[in-house]
Amino acid sequence: MALYVIGDTHLSLGAEKPMDVFGGNWEGYTEKLRRGFSVLGEGDTIVLAGDISWGMRLTEALPDFRFLSEYPGRKILVKGNHDYWWDTLSKMNAFFAESGLDDFEILHNNCFLYKDIALCGTRGWFYEEDRGSNAELTHDRRIFLRELGRLEASLKAAESINPREIYAFLHYPPVFRDFYCAEIIDLFAKYGVSRCFYGHIHGETQRWAFEGTYGAVTYSLIAADRLGFVPRLIER
Repeated sequence: MALYVIGDTHLSLGAEKPMDVFGGNWEGYTEKLRRGFSVLGEGDTIVLAGDISWGMRLTEALPDFRFLSEYPGRKILVKGNHDYWWDTLSKMNAFFAESGLDDFEILHNNCFLYKDIALCGTRGWFYEEDRGSNAELTHDRRIFLRELGRLEASLKAAESINPREIYAFLHYPPVFRDFYCAEIIDLFAKYGVSRCFYGHIHGETQRWAFEGTYGAVTYSLIAADRLGFVPRLIER
């Protein structure tokens, strides 16, 4: 029994958008993921931290879900900015049930437990370019506030069960280069988050990714190309 995490699998088995076109580490990435996911065993849990499938609809993403379901264990899904297939919680749960995919769970305004560790999270958002003297809420600011509310709902759900630790899984990084998202960091402090795992950052920009401890939280970039397409073991 183990807990794993990976982000940005960008599977495209039912869509015409494979990541191989970017070359480099992405060449043959589906087969790399196939080998990488072989680390999963019965009773394991894996959190997929966004940008899971390029499918535009649930039906188009179904081949990617079936690919993931070939591997044992529980799969907890977090939304990424390219997960256009994402729908309401009730529609996604119904789709997975109808498709016989009983190993998928959606992290959305809720939390899950792995042993006595609460698994919380949401997509997050970058909106630092919109910060300034203009008090009007821009489109990005509104999206960010919605994501902030979802994160707090998830953390409140964890607080109600009094876990030993709280791990946060985001798609967007709350700390990157010289950007620190004070609102998210404040929520982490308020609810006692100890570790944060995030994706979204690829290629050369990964050199600016923050990995380490800021405040009381340890941050880790878990984008698939950063991990060599092998899920990272984070807890046994």
